[in-house]
Amino acid sequence: MQTMNISLPDQLKNFVDHQVSSGRYSSVSEYIRELIRGDEKRDAERKLESMILEGLQSGPATELTAQDWAQMRAEALRQFERRRANPRP
Repeated sequence: MQTMNISLPDQLKNFVDHQVSSGRYSSVSEYIRELIRGDEKRDAERKLESMILEGLQSGPATELTAQDWAQMRAEALRQFERRRANPRP
């Protein structure tokens, strides 16, 4: 696990300290990690919403065939295998 040092104005430090002392968080690190996870989740939700809108605006819906599903499964498997073979740092 990496360590980061951050500088906060007194008002923000007091707020963070209050969050921890309220008992909701066991440490400042836990509080910050939860904030970051929440930000990651919001970012993922924005990306998903954008992709859904892109799909809705891409034209009229078409029925998927068994061949379409087979091709999507095969592509997903290829991507999974590629990621497994070359994991990100």
